[in-house]
Amino acid sequence: MLKRIVLTTLAAGIVTAGLAQADDDTIDDTIKVGMSGGYFPFTFVEQDKLQGFEVDVMEAVADEMGAEVEFITANFSGLFGMLESGRIDTIANQITITEERTAKYAFTEPYVYDGAQVVVKKGNDAIQSVEDLKGKTVAVNLGSNYEELLRELPYADEIDIRTYESNIEQDTALGRVDAFIMDRVSASQVIKEKPMPLALAGKPFSQIRNALPFRDTEEDRALRDRVDAALATLRESGELRTISQQWFGTDITTP
Repeated sequence: MLKRIVLTTLAAGIVTAGLAQADDDTIDDTIKVGMSGGYFPFTFVEQDKLQGFEVDVMEAVADEMGAEVEFITANFSGLFGMLESGRIDTIANQITITEERTAKYAFTEPYVYDGAQVVVKKGNDAIQSVEDLKGKTVAVNLGSNYEELLRELPYADEIDIRTYESNIEQDTALGRVDAFIMDRVSASQVIKEKPMPLALAGKPFSQIRNALPFRDTEEDRALRDRVDAALATLRESGELRTISQQWFGTDITTP
């Protein structure tokens, strides 16, 4: 079956991608995948095209399942509400597995393994590790797990934590905040691809496992199991590793 990929836009500023022709006008098996479209290099829009690691992974999953995929972009803060209301089937936006989320959603097995990383303006030698964030202003993406990780630190009350929808890299490079927290893989890619004076500060300070969340119903758990089986096949065949190598130059899909 020739797969048809659809991009539906719910967030301002994201451009709808073209529609590939299918072998018929009927969509029998479509996975509706929510993502922000603004989290480089996992999901982003460039030259009016939605692309990124997450897009490639979900296209490969749909191919393996013999299904079609519809990407629906919206602000990250609204994605879980869309999942709970049934407007999407899952979220592919580097969703970290947490106790709170596992109590509410049915997750696939992890398909990304990473770590929380401190990033600073290049030349900021005062911050070399997470311990050096005491007394500093630190930015995190709204809805990410990094705010929770920082607030669990024994000296959290000494850190000025600020949440952002976007532009945490720019504000750090301009000195508006002292540092930001992002997964090491994304941070390395930002430093590599964007012309900003940024640098990693020390090593990752927490392991992160990312997976796909589904509603915790019998029907959605069944879909989760099909997606999980496709991910397992892609991992065994090496296709997940290949996608990761293409985007990051390393394999982030295994521990």
